[in-house]
Amino acid sequence: MSSIECPVLIAGGGPVGMTLALNLARYGVRSILVERNAATTRHPKMDLTNGRSMELYRRLGLTDKLRDAGVPRGNPFDVSWITSLSGHELHRFHYPSAAEAAAQIAAQNDGRHAVEAGLRVSQIMIEPVLKDAIDANPLIDVRFGTRFDQLVDQDDAGVTADIVEEATGVKTRVRCAYLAGCDGGGSRVRRQIGVDLDGEMAVAGAYMVHFRSTDRDVVQRWGPTWHYQSGTGTVIAQNDDDIYTLQAWLIPGLGLENKTPQEVLEGWVGKPFRYEILQANPWTANFVVAQQYRKGRVLLAGDSAHQFIPTGGYGMNSGIADAAGLSWIIAAAVQGWGGDTLFDAYDLERRPTAWWHLRAAERHMAVRMQIGELYGAVGDIDGDDDESRAKRIDLAREIAAIGNAENESWGVELGYRYDESPIVVHEDVRTEIDPLTYRAHTDPGGRLPHVFLADGASVHDRLGLYFTLVVIGSGDTSAFEAAARAAAIPLDILRLDRPDLLPVYQRNFLLVRPDQHIAWRGDLLPQDASAMLGLVAGREPMPRVASLKVEA
Repeated sequence: MSSIECPVLIAGGGPVGMTLALNLARYGVRSILVERNAATTRHPKMDLTNGRSMELYRRLGLTDKLRDAGVPRGNPFDVSWITSLSGHELHRFHYPSAAEAAAQIAAQNDGRHAVEAGLRVSQIMIEPVLKDAIDANPLIDVRFGTRFDQLVDQDDAGVTADIVEEATGVKTRVRCAYLAGCDGGGSRVRRQIGVDLDGEMAVAGAYMVHFRSTDRDVVQRWGPTWHYQSGTGTVIAQNDDDIYTLQAWLIPGLGLENKTPQEVLEGWVGKPFRYEILQANPWTANFVVAQQYRKGRVLLAGDSAHQFIPTGGYGMNSGIADAAGLSWIIAAAVQGWGGDTLFDAYDLERRPTAWWHLRAAERHMAVRMQIGELYGAVGDIDGDDDESRAKRIDLAREIAAIGNAENESWGVELGYRYDESPIVVHEDVRTEIDPLTYRAHTDPGGRLPHVFLADGASVHDRLGLYFTLVVIGSGDTSAFEAAARAAAIPLDILRLDRPDLLPVYQRNFLLVRPDQHIAWRGDLLPQDASAMLGLVAGREPMPRVASLKVEA
């Protein structure tokens, strides 16, 4: 058996694993990425890369390529509630296209938006873009068709693991400083380190039918629309052309699980039409979070660490933020300037955020169920008689009143904060986070709000690779810079002679981490800069914190 060495072994080549590898390479850290499948997925698993994820892909230089792979920039994000695709439209929630949203972001340049609009794109389309990027990167050893086999052992210096080439059975032993488990819901890495999941399994089920159709009189009856929804499921337009996915809820008593894909699809649409089934299968969704994200030198990210029902689209998007958070921490450790507390911080930051997203997905699912009950109570409403028309009007009014927080929870997407982090200088008074409305804040632990600068660049574009001290005025930073040099902590200074930005940034000085989250802020620089830098670089001992499992 041959053996190789590398700083990081990444198990799993889905979006999270590939994004982690690209972020590590951005910091100059080599990795080996193994994926048991020989090619990227052909299974439709998600259809939205949200604004926060697009911000993180922006710094990897991938936004244009991802947008080219997604739906056209001018197409809307509309969500329409219908009786059926052969019946009537009840109520439409209109949302701007990516192009319209970009114009709005530029016009409302006050910190309230992500720098990038969200992207409608199927995981089937996003993965090849990421695969091309990792294949082209000399710091990433890409091994598709190779599975993570077992964790042999780990010690204070590193991890030993075996990987196996699927086609030949050839086994290779890998010695690495860190192992990242990005290998999905059934994570072999998570199971081998003995980490259990908290939450509920099989909370809901659906029958997925992925199909191709150019019968636009049916699939685009009311024009290009992102989601067509009824009380029994959703049709998702994957490319606004010919690829669609039906998620028909497995409601007890309907017997969908015993029907053919054709019966499920035509039954939901309401009539036969022209289509080709690409894939079909029933599935169940979970609401679970790993009990810990770190065990020694083994870390978990993405679906191996958390699984949500896709209401709100938080699954993969949470994983992209996991990758951004984990990558700089591993880089700091590999490069020697970060302390071990950084890894505890990864758990104490990303695990509560997973519960934050899980609870949001639960709320969105409850709304779906509430509307489904309204459909069930109203009965047959597809007729053209006065009674049916009146029922449709009443149901549409009720749906409009309930709203569509599932696609409007900007506070959930952008406003979360790492309140339990041991590498953040916390303040006693904190901004209240509204799940729906994102209010720009610079509380330590939160994401740095975006604004465009005079030259058209986002403030995010001007941040350094590692820590950045953002200076709103003209304060003297020489002592702070000297403290960073003495501690060998990489630091950039971003001077913004823009007092007009104080209403957004709230303090004269902001210390921003590599993941764009704020580590510290103040109107004056700290007298003991060395102590503060030691804390944010993970060199100080971790304080005692309460349990992070979030109760309902």
